[in-house]
Amino acid sequence: MTRRAGSVKSIGLMDQRENQQPTLSVIAPMLNEAGGAALLVEEIAAALSEIDHEIIIVDDASTDETRTVLRAARKVYPQLRILCHEHNAGQSRAIRTGVLAARAEFIAMLDGDGQNDPAHIPSLYRVLMDEVAKSPMTAMAAGERQGRQDSRAKKWASRAANSIRQKLLDDGAADTGCGLKVFRREAYLRLPYFDHMHRYLPALIRREGYGIVFMPVSHRARAHGASKYTNIGRALVAFRDLIGVMWLRARAKSPGKTTEQP
Repeated sequence: MTRRAGSVKSIGLMDQRENQQPTLSVIAPMLNEAGGAALLVEEIAAALSEIDHEIIIVDDASTDETRTVLRAARKVYPQLRILCHEHNAGQSRAIRTGVLAARAEFIAMLDGDGQNDPAHIPSLYRVLMDEVAKSPMTAMAAGERQGRQDSRAKKWASRAANSIRQKLLDDGAADTGCGLKVFRREAYLRLPYFDHMHRYLPALIRREGYGIVFMPVSHRARAHGASKYTNIGRALVAFRDLIGVMWLRARAKSPGKTTEQP
């Protein structure tokens, strides 16, 4: 893929963590989303107007004007941080880039295409905080899409994939394809990284002994850009990834509660 013209700044992500710690870091990966990037940032900022937050957009080597649009949005929303991949690395890597750079203890993530409604983020965050108060080992509040605004073929493929995954992984999730989630940064960083891991976060989180709560969320039709996946392409990698996650679950061993002796 051709590199964009202009200066490229190398970012030491872990060195960028500052002393000031927001309550919530919001991460959205983007690839060629110039048409909707500014609106998504605006919606996130409006939804979190009463929560101290930062917005981290990870541009996964876009070839359109996504970065230009985001730089203009940063003049209006100083809480916006723009991280740019030199090479396209996929959604899971973009999410990981954002998590590594995040300053908050809790992370909200959503897809960068605008189909996830940022208005649900505060509710997911509050649900997670309530569950953490009851059970400190709860680590994630995950959205499950209601009234999906996708093509019939895409919805059929998603239902089939979710059914197979539930039977084989028993992760309790009815819709792992929903990008809208709030989770503990520390819990995420315990997970093994691999491409497409974002589709298996509930199973991986539970593998580490954490609890998850699920909440219904709305879904919106795509207004800008184009989908980065096809049903065939998604199916080809899903089978391989599913076998890998099943292996990871089978090889997990829990030590139970760990205590330090005085």
